[in-house]
Amino acid sequence: MSAPFFVLTGGPGAGKTSLITELARRGFHTIPESGRAIIREEMQSGGDALPWADRAAYAERMLERDLHAFSAAQKLSGPVIFDRGIPDVLGYLKLCGLPVAPHIATAAKAARYNRRVFLAPFWDEIFTQDTERKQSQTEAEATCAAMFETYVALGYEIIELPRTDIARRADFVCKQLAI
Repeated sequence: MSAPFFVLTGGPGAGKTSLITELARRGFHTIPESGRAIIREEMQSGGDALPWADRAAYAERMLERDLHAFSAAQKLSGPVIFDRGIPDVLGYLKLCGLPVAPHIATAAKAARYNRRVFLAPFWDEIFTQDTERKQSQTEAEATCAAMFETYVALGYEIIELPRTDIARRADFVCKQLAI
C-alpha cells in the first residue's frame, strides 16, 4: 500500500461526515461514504438498491464503490481517511441479518486499512435523521456496535473519538495520525 489508509466508522448521525469534511479542509486526502451517494443515485433513478428496499443490492453497490475507492486511493500520497471502509459492508449485512456472500467476506479481509480504526460513537446530542438517514436512535446505536464488533473481529484496534466539537475531534485524529 502506497499510503496509510485510515477508516472512520460508527453509526449514522455520529458526526463522521462533518469530521471528514474538516479533515479535508485541513489538507488530508479523504474518501466520502459510498452509502449516501448510492442512496441519492437510487432515489433519483427510481432504483431499489436502498437500505429500506433491497438491502442486499445496496450492500453490493457499496462494496463495488468501496473497492473502486480503495484501489484509486493507492495512487495518493500521505494519509488517506475513508468515511467508512469495506468492512462496514460486512457489518451492515450482519446487522441486517443478511447472509454474507464469500466475496464480501474475502474483500473485507483482503483490503486492509491501518490497524487503528476511528469509531464515532453514538451521540444522542448530535443525532439527526434526514431523507437519506432514516435510522432510529436504536438502529444507530446498533449500527455502531455492529461496526465495532466487525472491525475487532477482523483484527483492528478501535480508537473511539471524543464527543466534542469538530475542531477538537479533528485535532484528536491528527494527533493519532502522528503516532
